[in-house]
Amino acid sequence: MNQVCTSSLNSTSPPARLPSSWPLSLLGLLIMLVITIHGLWATEFFDFSFEEFSAIPANSGRLIQDMFPPNLSIVSKMIPSIAETLQMSLVGTLFGVLASLPLGFLAARNMSPHPLFYYGSRILIGVARSVPDLVWAIYFVIIVGLGPLAGALTLFVDTIGFAGRFFAEAMEEVSPEPAEALQAIGADIPGIFFSTTLPAALPSFVNTSLYSLERAVQSSVVLGLVGAGGIGMMLEAPMTWHDYDQACTVVIVIFLLLLSVERISSIRRKRIIEGKQ
Repeated sequence: MNQVCTSSLNSTSPPARLPSSWPLSLLGLLIMLVITIHGLWATEFFDFSFEEFSAIPANSGRLIQDMFPPNLSIVSKMIPSIAETLQMSLVGTLFGVLASLPLGFLAARNMSPHPLFYYGSRILIGVARSVPDLVWAIYFVIIVGLGPLAGALTLFVDTIGFAGRFFAEAMEEVSPEPAEALQAIGADIPGIFFSTTLPAALPSFVNTSLYSLERAVQSSVVLGLVGAGGIGMMLEAPMTWHDYDQACTVVIVIFLLLLSVERISSIRRKRIIEGKQ
């Protein structure tokens, strides 16, 4: 009987206790609460009155009524802007990918010939990646003027910041055994790159390049609002003059354009992945 009681007591799990680090967890929750309250205050959430909140459905209904039916008479005028958007995106992405290949090579820890090249290329990629597109667009508009050239240069820099990082990571993830075998027989770094690293990382390079093209088309829409060319420039005037039916048409065309580019890119990426498998 005593043995039964003892075994039942031993089988009973001890009561749950707070982890030893619970004061730090509580402090973290308090910090998040303070940050959330400060964010709501900074966005004037607490100044939003009930009357303003209750007016949202009526304002939304008026906007929808002004937008529909869309003014389809401007579709023909948008064809040059659509072509300009695609050309700007293709040029910016193409030259950005070409520039990202050597930068990614130098930024890869297993490929870079010297720490100076490694850290220098990492800094260049980081600057191109950290500065927002609109800032680059405004800068190039000031330098070269309004138009698609400023947009293409912006997408060129943006592609370097995006593709350069992923190219470097793709090269760093390549299995080191083939490279070590070639290095043991006296192969140099360019020979190792073209013999082992490039073939292994090529599918990732192509996927990143296609996704860079998708991002370029998406970004070009916003860049047009600051005068950097593309279809986004056609959205500025209707929004300024409250021609919401024309703005609705531009938004629909932009949506169809982005959907088409994304679909084509997805099909191509799927074929690349299936070919790799």
